[in-house]
Amino acid sequence: MKPVLAAAIAVALAVPFAIRAQSPATPSVVRSAPAWVATSNGYAQVLMEAEAAFAPESAALSGLTQYDGMAADLGTDVAQRRRYALAQARAVLQRTLATERDANVRQDLQIMIDVAALRIEGSALSSRYRRDWTDATQLVFRGQQALLQKQVSATRHPKALERLQRYVGLHPQSVSVFEQAKARYVESAGKQLLEPTRLEVEQAIANVGTYVDGIRKLYAEYPQPGAEPALDALQTQAAAYTAWLSESVLPVSRVDAKLPAELYAFQLKQVGIDISPQLLIQRAQLEFMETRAAMQALAPLVAKQKGLKPTNDYREVIRELKRDTIPNDQLEARYREIIDAIDPIIRRERIVDLPQRPMVMRLGTAAESAAQPAPHFRGAQLIGNTGQQGQFVLPVGNPAAGADAAYDDFNFPSAAWTLSAHEGRPGHELQSATMIERGVSLARALFASNSVNGEGWALYAEAEMVPYEPLDGQMIALQFRLLRAARAMLDPM
Repeated sequence: MKPVLAAAIAVALAVPFAIRAQSPATPSVVRSAPAWVATSNGYAQVLMEAEAAFAPESAALSGLTQYDGMAADLGTDVAQRRRYALAQARAVLQRTLATERDANVRQDLQIMIDVAALRIEGSALSSRYRRDWTDATQLVFRGQQALLQKQVSATRHPKALERLQRYVGLHPQSVSVFEQAKARYVESAGKQLLEPTRLEVEQAIANVGTYVDGIRKLYAEYPQPGAEPALDALQTQAAAYTAWLSESVLPVSRVDAKLPAELYAFQLKQVGIDISPQLLIQRAQLEFMETRAAMQALAPLVAKQKGLKPTNDYREVIRELKRDTIPNDQLEARYREIIDAIDPIIRRERIVDLPQRPMVMRLGTAAESAAQPAPHFRGAQLIGNTGQQGQFVLPVGNPAAGADAAYDDFNFPSAAWTLSAHEGRPGHELQSATMIERGVSLARALFASNSVNGEGWALYAEAEMVPYEPLDGQMIALQFRLLRAARAMLDPM
């Protein structure tokens, strides 16, 4: 571990930033984190640096600015090298645990030891079962967007060009990620491994142009001198990569999304589910039946309230609700109306304490929508945060979808209630802000995070808000719950 780096980050995380209050009558309260948090954050550098060597984009996204100009390692034997680095980090943390006496720090050390073991196991299983395939163009877009945005300090923007130059092999001692991605896929041939799914490859091919155009738009918004050669190289290499995907990967891609039982069970464990797939299916079946019954009972009430044709079929009601499409140019304003209606309800019903500042919500760009075509929350950096806030991002479509695929799950008023509660307040937005403001340790914020505790809070937030939502909003909240139960039964295993 680099002592200077560890000390700097420990100090940065020990004192959380002051949220910029929107009302001068309600000043922000700065809470100093306990001393043990600084100690834990120092130890966390062991695991963070091990991972940053292979995925520097993630480290930079957390606020480790020394990795801003670096690019992902897709070199030879990358999976084996990463497992070795994680094993070394785990051994250091185990030795530290043997002498550490603070209970909170010991808990954090155990979290990181367990996460390292889980990632080693996941990498080994992936090497055993899967072809080494990467959507390289998406990787480049995500790496560029992580730096070129308003929530990132302008002093960091120039490093985006260095990262782009590394992606396309124009930086000294760098190799194009497109060539590396091809090489890793070719190396894993002839081992009877799982190919990527047909849908994955088709979407990767369809999205290439959207990603490249999205990156050019980022540089138009945040100009960097001398970017044109790298952007031109990206255009050329992405086109060649697309042709290679079409010729070499798409024909052998698999149409069956089913996974080997061991791999599927591990994926459940990886997201925090500690029961067997079989037990999960049993519980999901019960949840599905109960939720469907609730929707069936609610359907005639929604139909009556909204002036729809009388029906007891919840599916007909949802189809009618979706007809009230919000045009894209009105989407942000309409969502903002509902967001502004939710905050007073939270305060009135004393569901949670709210900060005195507005929530950041915006529409996604075409490239963002290609990378993640569902509403999502982009968290703010944890390290060195000087007031940056997370963002509720609402896509306006799925660029990879065919012309006959309607994008109608999120752009109607009834859906805005539960989505705003989930991604916004009291869901992910409040969850993320609280971790930053209260100085949660890196071990807990980064390494203890999984779908069970991260999404679990957002689902709890949804459930807390349902009784105070209009009936049509309650119907869509139940529909999303039904979808999750269905996935637990129908996801490949």
